[in-house]
Amino acid sequence: MTSSDAKAAARASVSRLPASKQFIIVASRLWAWAFLGLMIVFFVVAVPAVGGATFFTVRNSQNILVAITPVLLLGLGQTLVIISAGIDLSVGWVMSLASVLSALAIRSAFNAGIPLFPSVVIGFLAAVAGAGLVGLINGTIIAKLKVPAFIVTLGSSFIVRGVALLMSENTTVIGLPDGIRDYGNESLFYLVRGEGGGFYFFERPELSGEMLRQLDRILPYPVLVTAVVVAIAIFILRKTQFGRHTYAIGGNLQAALRTGIPVDSHIIKLYMLSSITAGIAGFLSTLRFTAGSAVIGDALLLSSIAAVIIGGVSLFGGAGTIMGTVIGSLIIAVLTTGLVMLNVQAFWQFIVVGVVVIVAVLIDQSRDLIVGRHGPGQGS
Repeated sequence: MTSSDAKAAARASVSRLPASKQFIIVASRLWAWAFLGLMIVFFVVAVPAVGGATFFTVRNSQNILVAITPVLLLGLGQTLVIISAGIDLSVGWVMSLASVLSALAIRSAFNAGIPLFPSVVIGFLAAVAGAGLVGLINGTIIAKLKVPAFIVTLGSSFIVRGVALLMSENTTVIGLPDGIRDYGNESLFYLVRGEGGGFYFFERPELSGEMLRQLDRILPYPVLVTAVVVAIAIFILRKTQFGRHTYAIGGNLQAALRTGIPVDSHIIKLYMLSSITAGIAGFLSTLRFTAGSAVIGDALLLSSIAAVIIGGVSLFGGAGTIMGTVIGSLIIAVLTTGLVMLNVQAFWQFIVVGVVVIVAVLIDQSRDLIVGRHGPGQGS
């Protein structure tokens, strides 16, 4: 059965249900979008009333986009793995390892006399290659030796953590050329608000004093890179045989084997992709902070999994979308940013995010109880 046949069958099975159940299914697929919209409206109203600040501004929106960049990149690879009924617990520390590798590579290349941009390219290649190697090892053990993914990636996370700390000598990797800060912090557009202001393209205006406060960044480079990776992931999952095989493996492994899908090699590629997106996140972190950190991704693993779950990816495999993960990441970022602006203490932020994750799982399972999981045909 092709993916189009599966979509048609899924729509037909839903259309035969009572109207009330059809409504519940549609609502369960759109709830994250509705919840994000309601949160934005709430914070737009509540933040000025409590703190006197304004929530919905150009500057705040761009800060939210920058904040979700590492979580979303980790979540993209995690989405592919979870759709295939796997899990990758190593991505946080793979991000940290990539940050260290890229920082060491950039510093060594630049100190050897290589110009700045080629040094940055070398740092990117080091980050992606190191991360990809971890994914290759994870995927090979999972696919060939049939060790559960939870155990393999949990064990590799400790190993990668130790390697990252060893290579960084348990400290932050500094001494990088100052110019790389531009790659990690500059933007495509700049907006100077107020009288005499305007748009600047690819050029940060020279401002000082009070005018500097009127400067807003629009589309920072890390956000653009992440957007490109998101677009590629959507294309892979929606338009390629690779994406169809990913859904098939997660939906029914034995059926995938019987139809001739090369399951083992596919699983290896999935874990490599998961590590590579984490490697890109680590590289962008190095550019943003002009340093390599062996602990930068430690706290992001659970946030990335939460974004995937909130976005509607089924932990049982076979269902989920990239756009769902994007929305899940935005929900976490908007929620935490809004609560900070409302002066809500940090522990309440964790509690609220945890409640949202549990609600997302309950909604997903309630849909499965009504009509079952449809595998392919879940969208982008």
